[in-house]
Amino acid sequence: MSETLPHPTLKAVTLTHVRYRKGDQLGHFLAWISLVPVFISLGGFISHFIFRRELQGMFFAFGLLISQFVNEIIKKSVQQARPETCALLEICDSHGWPSSHSQYMFFFAVYFTLLTYKRIGILARNQMWVVGLVVWPLAILTIYSRVYLGYHTVAQVFAGAALGGLLGWVWFWVVNSGLRCFFPVIEESSFGRLFYVKDTSHIPNVLKFEYDNARAARKHVSYKRAD
Repeated sequence: MSETLPHPTLKAVTLTHVRYRKGDQLGHFLAWISLVPVFISLGGFISHFIFRRELQGMFFAFGLLISQFVNEIIKKSVQQARPETCALLEICDSHGWPSSHSQYMFFFAVYFTLLTYKRIGILARNQMWVVGLVVWPLAILTIYSRVYLGYHTVAQVFAGAALGGLLGWVWFWVVNSGLRCFFPVIEESSFGRLFYVKDTSHIPNVLKFEYDNARAARKHVSYKRAD
């Protein structure tokens, strides 16, 4: 008679596996808010590479990856447990300090704010209202959702937010003060030419530039699509 092997312990992908109390409408809403980092990563940066291929966007995404790597190192070093409420969610198999969601969103918010303020990218400085009404409220709601849903303590989300904001500021300075001078080299490299990678950091208003050039191209036969 053969022995029954014990079932292995299951682990959840905690970035996407979000639970809330049944019937809690606010919890349901905040559960979706908690997935904003996933939407930014999959919907935002992947579509950005497919359709725009801007070096600023690529280094922005690379900075977020570095930030999450730092988060994992700190979590494994500190090994601070999640709050007791997390036990009800049945996925407390990872450490809680600092909150990776909070760190991700505040890195994103700080970096995006600096891009807009410095007039780098698709938004001009007079469109800072987009940052204030969309980006920062999403960042704040995300850290609130992690506490409300029981995944983190207040201290854990504030630690993640502080670290993410700091890393976002530092990475922006590294990219735009140290690495930006290499952007033309990347543009002219085999990789840049193969994938049409570009840098528009020197253009004050990218949307207007692209709009004007798209209209102007209609007048030239060489730019017209063949039927």
